[in-house]
Amino acid sequence: MGERKVLNKYYPADFDPSKLPKKARPKNNQQKVRVMLPMTVCCDTCHEYIYKGKKFNSRKETVEGEEYLGIKIYRFYIKCTKCSSELTFKTDPEHSDYNAELGCTRNFEPYSWRSQEEAEKEKSKKKDEIESDAIAKLEQRTKQRKNEMEDIEKLDELRMLSGRNDSVPVDRVFEARRLEEEAAKKEEEELASIVFHNSKDRVKKISDTAPIQPIPITKKIVKGLPKKKKKTALPVASKEDDLSALIGNY
Repeated sequence: MGERKVLNKYYPADFDPSKLPKKARPKNNQQKVRVMLPMTVCCDTCHEYIYKGKKFNSRKETVEGEEYLGIKIYRFYIKCTKCSSELTFKTDPEHSDYNAELGCTRNFEPYSWRSQEEAEKEKSKKKDEIESDAIAKLEQRTKQRKNEMEDIEKLDELRMLSGRNDSVPVDRVFEARRLEEEAAKKEEEELASIVFHNSKDRVKKISDTAPIQPIPITKKIVKGLPKKKKKTALPVASKEDDLSALIGNY
């Protein structure tokens, strides 16, 4: 009974491990692993949503020809829970994330770097197409010039708006008003000198700063009150005359 529980095996003296036959293993050896889905995906065949955290018995393999700073990239094979179609996703060590590869699409992209990379790829494709085609190149130049003209017009409008909103000091406002008033006075004086050059009705304007001289008085001015006129007395008839006049009438 003790021979069945042998822990040590006998190796002869002429044993050579290099002569042992080796099994031919495939270069891309797949391993069966239990994996949890790291993201919510949608199956492209049956449009079934498979949510994050779902567990699968998957096959894992290393991606050939793809590395990031010496870090290997792994691919996982799973099956859809509804239609059993094969879905694949792989690791993304550059962004510390996972990428949906074949048979499924990611439901939500939380990072903006993916959209930026796609936009850069589209720009590079368009640039290559424009460089290869002369007509497209000419159209691109005309569009670029048109955009430049629109940008210049917008800048001019913004400068005008900013100039309106600029604050002007009070001293400059009063100085501008004073200069306008002086210019208006000079124009009035020039016009008056032209119109009343030989006229007798010309009146010289006395400046505010000129001294006031008193007017000499040669004659004495005496103001007297107007004399009252005497009232003349009316003739009064006597009583005898009145009686004689009455008797004569009879």
